[in-house]
Amino acid sequence: GFCCGAGGARMFMEETIGKRINNDRAQQIVDSGAQMVASSCPFCATMLNDGIMETDRQIPVKDIAEILDEATQIEYRVYC
Repeated sequence: GFCCGAGGARMFMEETIGKRINNDRAQQIVDSGAQMVASSCPFCATMLNDGIMETDRQIPVKDIAEILDEATQIEYRVYC
């Protein structure tokens, strides 16, 4: 429910004062005990993944579509 830190194009800025928002969010994820993070926003996925890499934990960040794909185990065939 909170910004990952990429809002307003902050994803492309180098912070020089204070703590990066994505690192705060990543620490909140670690503290929650979550085993996986789901996001439908590519900016959030990138920012949260970068923040989690700053911790000692390895928590996968996946797009909701990836989770759905893995859960359904449907094999797709492409015909040309």
